[in-house]
Amino acid sequence: MSGVTPDASTLPSTMPTLRARSVVLRSFRETDADVVREASADPLIPLISTVPTSSGDDAVMAYIHRQHSRLPEGEGYSFAIADAASDRAVGQIGLWIRDMRFGRLAVGYWVAATSRRRGYATDALACVSGWGLSLPGVNRVELSVEPWNEGSWRAAESAGFRREGLLRRWQPVGDEPRDMFMYSRLCDDV
Repeated sequence: MSGVTPDASTLPSTMPTLRARSVVLRSFRETDADVVREASADPLIPLISTVPTSSGDDAVMAYIHRQHSRLPEGEGYSFAIADAASDRAVGQIGLWIRDMRFGRLAVGYWVAATSRRRGYATDALACVSGWGLSLPGVNRVELSVEPWNEGSWRAAESAGFRREGLLRRWQPVGDEPRDMFMYSRLCDDV
C-alpha cells in the first residue's frame, strides 16, 4: 500500500471512461435501455443485482438513473460495459468502495445473454480491477461468484483473479443464501 491511508476521499469524484481491448467502460446513458430490458428478463441477473424484473420504461429508466447516483452517494463506480467498436451497451460492472478503509474494493458484473462468450466480461474485469488497483490505498479487488457459474469464474480467472476458497452460505440470491467462490486480484498481480 506504500504508506497511503485507505480513504474513499482520495478516490476520483467523477466517473472515468476506461478502455480495454473489446470494451469501453462508461457511464450509463438512456440509450442503453435495451440492455437493461434484456437483463430484466434473465432468470438470474435481477436476483443478484438491482436490475428490475420489469422491462417497462419507468423501471428501466429508474435503473439507469440509479447508476448515476452510485458515486455521489458513496457506493462506488457503476459502469456500462459497451462494445468498443459500436459503443452498444452489453452489460454492467461496478467497482464498490464500501470496504475502502481496509484497502479493498469489490467488483460485481453482468453481461446480457446475447453478448456472452465474446470476452466482454474478461476485458471489463481486467480493466476495472487494474484501474481500481492503481488508486491510492487500494491493494485488493475481490469478487464472489456461485460455483455453478463456470462462465463467470472462468472470466474472473482469465482477468487475473485468483480463487481463494468457498464461502458457505455467503450471499443471498433471491431469498436463499448461496455458497460463493471468493476471488481476488492484488496490487502485486497487476
